[in-house]
Amino acid sequence: MLLEIKDLSVTIDNKSILNNFNLKINKSEIHVIMGPNGVGKSTLSKVIMGDQNYNIKKGNIIFNNIDITNMSTDERARLGIFLSMQNPSEIEGVNNAEMLKVALFSKTGINTPLYEFIKNLEKASSDLDFNNDMVLRDINVGFSGGEKKKNEIMQMKILEPKLIILDEIDSGLDIDALKTVSKNIKEYLKNNKDRSILIITHYPKIMDYIKPNYVHIIIDGKIVKSGDYSLAKTIEEKGYEEIRSSIINHGIKNE
Repeated sequence: MLLEIKDLSVTIDNKSILNNFNLKINKSEIHVIMGPNGVGKSTLSKVIMGDQNYNIKKGNIIFNNIDITNMSTDERARLGIFLSMQNPSEIEGVNNAEMLKVALFSKTGINTPLYEFIKNLEKASSDLDFNNDMVLRDINVGFSGGEKKKNEIMQMKILEPKLIILDEIDSGLDIDALKTVSKNIKEYLKNNKDRSILIITHYPKIMDYIKPNYVHIIIDGKIVKSGDYSLAKTIEEKGYEEIRSSIINHGIKNE
């Protein structure tokens, strides 16, 4: 097992967001989290990554047999957790290449030879149809929404994390960019059999290109239904109201 979340309850500003949340992700699996706005999807990604704005009231996060519940974000990153954010930040004064060189050293403790590092960067940017000049620009400054998302995937390819969390990676991508990003994600998994992906999304379009092993629906801070790719298509056709009605009328336990 790569990630296990046990009975996790999380608040922010005294507002409950996640309630006795449970999730297990084995190695080489792709999981998708879906749900209406404001039910805790993005909160989940931030809590896994160690965002200190959220207060863990109870529960544990176990990554690769290590309890990371109280670890800092940088410690989790060094262990191999990567978060592609919904709205990647712009950072002036630091270019992509500089950041990645430092991050790679921090993760591995090895100073990658410059020529090797540059060749890896060039290949990663070429795979993503990403202009090489953008690698030397300040991080995400002046980038379009799609370029920011490609930049996140380029970082993933260089840093080679074990758990990749993609928070609405499909947002802001046109169809060609979505195909390119999905292709790179699939190739990464194919070449790294012990890695897993957690995708957080509103829409199932990305699943046309990246077929998940499991789809989970979050409502009111917990998983209320799990299934395969067909569950996402059902949600696309019928929406979440049917599931909400089942909870109100019958009650559904966290699966």
